[in-house]
Amino acid sequence: MTVKPTVNFHQARFLTSAAKLTQCPPDIGAEVAFAGRSNAGKSSALNTLAQQTKLARISKTPGRTQLINFFTMGNMVQRIVDLPGYGFARVAKTTKADWDQHLEEYLQKRQSLRGLVLLMDIRHPLKEFDVDMLDWAVASGLPCHILLTKADKLKRGAAQATLLQIRKDMAGSADLVSVQLFSSLKKQGIEVLSAKINQWLDLSEADADPDSPAVSDEDQIAAD
Repeated sequence: MTVKPTVNFHQARFLTSAAKLTQCPPDIGAEVAFAGRSNAGKSSALNTLAQQTKLARISKTPGRTQLINFFTMGNMVQRIVDLPGYGFARVAKTTKADWDQHLEEYLQKRQSLRGLVLLMDIRHPLKEFDVDMLDWAVASGLPCHILLTKADKLKRGAAQATLLQIRKDMAGSADLVSVQLFSSLKKQGIEVLSAKINQWLDLSEADADPDSPAVSDEDQIAAD
């Protein structure tokens, strides 16, 4: 059996930032975007995935990052994309409107986008922004992996109950939407997340189903 090469996330390096679609890197290869509300722990998750401490800056002011940030895995054709955080940003309505427009253009027109990792604080899942992103992804046929972050903030039973409830809520879109528990603090769920992103960034699977399951639900629960 041929073993497919895996992405070395530890080699992740900042590539560039873009304020709009026309400033993004060449639309080739494959990339996975991370999105979430400003307090969902996106920067911490990216740093944990890459086993680095400063890859994605952790701001004390949620919503400060207003740019689309690209990170390369060392080969320029496999990228992780950090999308602007939303929810608690204290910005003018006109500024937020600009963010929304550029985000929508990126999500709708970026041909190399293989999947979306949507982060939610496990204590506050499926807020308005989360539901909007999920609805858009499903309508567009874009695979979406929900990362229930800060799982260490709940007892194991409560965390598992939330995980199963979200899976139940997403049952009608199970072919596109997957869910897992994650904790940057406890380094929980890294293997499951890595497997999902490796699957999406696999350039040899360009003509295959981008959301064929890399791990089973049972494997995810066991890993969590």
